[in-house]
Order: sequence, then structure tokens, then C-alpha cells
Amino acid sequence: MEKLIITAAICGAEVTKENNPNIPYTVREIGIEAEKAFLAGASIIHLHVREDNGIPTQDIKRFQACVDEIKRRCPDVIVQPSTGGAIGMSNEERLQPIFMNPPPEMATLDCGTMNFGGDEIFVNTENTIINFATEMNSRGIKPELECFDKGMVDMALRLNKKGYIKEPMHFNFVLGVNGGIAATPRDLLYMVNSIPKSSTFTVCAIGRHEFPMVTMSIILGGHARVGFEDNIYLSKGVLAKSNKELVEKVVSISKELGRNIASPYEARKILSLD
Repeated sequence: MEKLIITAAICGAEVTKENNPNIPYTVREIGIEAEKAFLAGASIIHLHVREDNGIPTQDIKRFQACVDEIKRRCPDVIVQPSTGGAIGMSNEERLQPIFMNPPPEMATLDCGTMNFGGDEIFVNTENTIINFATEMNSRGIKPELECFDKGMVDMALRLNKKGYIKEPMHFNFVLGVNGGIAATPRDLLYMVNSIPKSSTFTVCAIGRHEFPMVTMSIILGGHARVGFEDNIYLSKGVLAKSNKELVEKVVSISKELGRNIASPYEARKILSLD
């Protein structure tokens, strides 16, 4: 079985220091958290950025500053900016980080619209997905296909057939989000069995579901995403002090299951980024 790629989603757009005081906001805090996660075994940093007061932003200058800080500390790591942004942002806002110089190697591409609870709706029309994919293709950026439900997998496969999403495809199955597919072994297996054999996949899950679902992904030959964006606890009732602790826990689980950890160089080979 190939080596495990670990992605660290170090801050997200929703969690705050009120939830866990160790959530990074500033450029320096984001750089430190990325470096700790990298040294612990993460080869990809999934990146949202914040203003110093914690407000999420897709501002290209803020992304550039954060990426520059991360690359200064760990030049080999793969930085994967989010084009999801936060609820209510326009498509133009959300796309800003793909215009950085140089372009990122990867970026997320959300593959459908979903309810996020209450009156919040995360909108991704078919035309939005096509536009985002086209812009990424023109800059040589590999999309990570964010799928919160089975219908989003089907959308990605349909757009692949039309030529908008290129092979080999890389999926991220996001489990346990309000409005999306549940974080159960049955549902994860259903998602995995729905994608082409030539594809790769990563799994992340929300809160207490994080480590059980990531463990199942490791067993199935998939990859793992952990981090404060998805889960702020190391174990029940114990707040994680850093993304490093969450990455270290995955490294330990993976080694117990007989899978070694991929370096950024090896991750690029597995994901066809080189």
C-alpha cells in the first residue's frame, strides 16, 4: 500500500479562539502552526486565512503573506488554499488565492451546493464549478474535489467526462457536516466505491468522527486530513494544543496499521503534481 499523505487543515473559517485559544489568526501564528504540522508529518497544509481579529478573508495579499511565511519556514510543504472561503462570499472573492504568484500547486474545488444549518447555504452552481475548474486548469493547479455528499461525486464525474476536470482526479470526502453525508463506515465505503480506481482520495470528518473515519481511510488505502478546521479536540473533552498533536495522532495510528508517512516529495508523486 502506498504511503499516507497527511493534510493539516490548520485554521478553517468557522472555529475561533473562543472555541480553542490555539486557533491561529495572524500571519505568524499560521506560519508557526503550519511548521509544527509539517514537522509532525503533514505534507499538505490546507489553508484558510484570517484577519488578525479572526475574521475570515480570501484577500490575495493576506494569502500571499501567509503562504510566503509558511514557505519560509517549510519550503518543501504543499500549500493548498481553499476556494471555499466562507458563507456569503462571492465567487470572485473565493477565487483570489489561485492568482497568487507563483500559483499554488493545488486548490480546493467544492463540487456542489449544500445546507450548512439554519439559513446558511453554501452555494456552488454547476457553472461556478466549471468556472473554478477552468481557471485552475489554465494555471496548472490541481483541484482537490471537495465532496460533502454522493451527488457531488457524481457532479465531479460528469464534469470529468465533459473535460472540465482532468484525470487523475483527487477527492476529499468531507463527512459529518450538517447537511452532508453522515460520518459512518457505510457511507464512507459508499463514497470510496463511487470513484474511479485511478483516483486518489483523502478523508476528513467533523469533531468526534475525525479519527474513526481517518482510520478507516488509512485501512482502505486513502489519505487523511486532520486539523483545527474539522476538530479542535485531541480526545473527548481534551482541547488540542496545536495541529501538531492531531497530526501526530494520525502518524501513530498509521504506523500501527503498517503504513508509512509520505514526504511532500512522495505526496507530489502520488498526486501527479510533479
